[in-house]
Amino acid sequence: MQTLDAEDECPVRDRFFMPAEWSRHARTWMQWPCRVGPWGNPDAMTAARLAYRDVARTISRFEPVTMVVRPQDRAEAQLALGAGIQLFEGLIDDSWARDSGPTFLIDGEGGRAGIQWRFNAWGTKYTPYDNDATIATRILKSMDLKVYQGPLTVEGGALHVDGAGTLLVTEQCLLNENRNPELTRQQIEARLALYLGALRIVWLGNGLKDDETDGHVDNIACFAPGGRVLLAVPRDKSDANYPAMSDNLVRLHEARSAQGEKFEVVELPLPYDAKTRHDGTRLEMSYINFYACNGAIIMPAFDDKADDEAKAILADVYPDREIVQVDALPIVEGGGGIHCITQQQPA
Repeated sequence: MQTLDAEDECPVRDRFFMPAEWSRHARTWMQWPCRVGPWGNPDAMTAARLAYRDVARTISRFEPVTMVVRPQDRAEAQLALGAGIQLFEGLIDDSWARDSGPTFLIDGEGGRAGIQWRFNAWGTKYTPYDNDATIATRILKSMDLKVYQGPLTVEGGALHVDGAGTLLVTEQCLLNENRNPELTRQQIEARLALYLGALRIVWLGNGLKDDETDGHVDNIACFAPGGRVLLAVPRDKSDANYPAMSDNLVRLHEARSAQGEKFEVVELPLPYDAKTRHDGTRLEMSYINFYACNGAIIMPAFDDKADDEAKAILADVYPDREIVQVDALPIVEGGGGIHCITQQQPA
């Protein structure tokens, strides 16, 4: 079992920490869809590529965007994305930059670095994944940034911070036997503290039903400015997600921030109409899976009558930002959302 010694390098000892997503960005990183498996067939992946294009172009109105593309996909991606999106050529296996991309860190004095977590494709659900397991390192080295080798198998979508020492995670994911069976909960907490600058960890329970990421937190809850935390909430008790989200609601009301303060919990209802993926499982439609870029919130639309309701709630939470909705159904068909396909690089 790996241990961390006092002399080992780690971000906190070098005064690095993970900032809040709503802080200023230098750019957004994405990865061009290249594995058919998550979408079930080539036509569905083509639709997803068009949706990725729309997300990238929308974000590029507010900040630079770099798309990681395989060499063989470069020409197609360039044609689809246009001149406004920078391409980074490199071998990848899949297209979820939130999970396999770097977790960027800052030191508050202009310094930046990043973490290469261990990556095993959500508990070896897809193979191969060896290229995705190193893409974070390649991105960081291309910018001459220090690379910390995170001593955990974890994905970026499983982690959410308020930038002030509080970390939000789920037990379903981080304590899953397909990630770090050799580590105890306390050992996992210690590693998260040393690598993200977390002073307090808020543990939620389970994520959404049929979420093949094993309950990533970015589908159910996230911090927002002003001591707020948003939670995905089912509309009625018959919803299969009701027990888990009710438990998470109780946990959030009982939780405290790193500063010892209670959170203002904002409930963000799930869509009215449930839909299914190509494999018959429930689509992971959640308005929590939005992306906070410079001056805007890029949020999903699901062709559901709740789209406008969710937009109004986020407009209230982020009154100083433009709220932009993008059709996310082709993305969600692959098992993730807008937040899952984006990764912020802090300014």
